[in-house]
Formats: sequence, C-alpha cells, structure tokens
Amino acid sequence: MNKELFDKGLQTRREVLGADYVDASIRNADDFSRPMQELVTQYCWGDVWNRPGLDRRTRSLLNLAMLTALNRPHELKLHVRGALNNGVTKDEIREVLLQAAIYCGVPAAIDGFRVAREVFKEIST
Repeated sequence: MNKELFDKGLQTRREVLGADYVDASIRNADDFSRPMQELVTQYCWGDVWNRPGLDRRTRSLLNLAMLTALNRPHELKLHVRGALNNGVTKDEIREVLLQAAIYCGVPAAIDGFRVAREVFKEIST
C-alpha cells in the first residue's frame, strides 16, 4: 500500500462522503474486507478523485449518472450526499436523473429519484 496516496485518499473521501461514514467503514473492516477499503481509499479516492482533469463537483455529477445507470442504490445514496457536499444543487441532481431516464431507462431514474429523496429527507431533519 502507498501510505501517502492512501492518506490523501482518506482526506478526500472524508471531505466528500463525511468523516463519520468513512471512519466507520475503515474501523468496521475485517481481515476479509480491509484490502477492499484500502484499495478504494488509495486508488479511487487518492489517485483518481485527486487527478487535475476534473473538479470534485463534475466528478460527483458523473458518479450520479453512472451509479444510476448501473442501478447501484447504496452507492448512489452515498454519492448524492457527496454531490451535495461538493456543491451540486438538488435541481442539478434532478436534471442528472432526468437525463439518465433517457439514456439508462425510466426504472433506473425512478430508483435514482427515490434514493435522492431519501437523502434530502435525511439531511433536512
């Protein structure tokens, strides 16, 4: 493991997804799942999320579209929160999901709207 890249990724991951969630994911990792947490933190968050080609806001918009297309509601929920943390508005999230309806299918977009509404409700209470 590249400690410098891991630490950089851990910082980015905490800033986007929230320290409580990220710290719990790492703390709750066992011998089986720890290598996955290390890979995600170092590679996804340390390397790719910190590349200079796109800002975090743009990366969040892309993730929302891709996770909707892949029908990954758990990850979509995390990244709706992350998108909000990165300055994406609710209106922009709605537009991404409407666009996804055209290219990914209405059922995928409906699930995306459901997940996004859950997040909005959670953060407003």
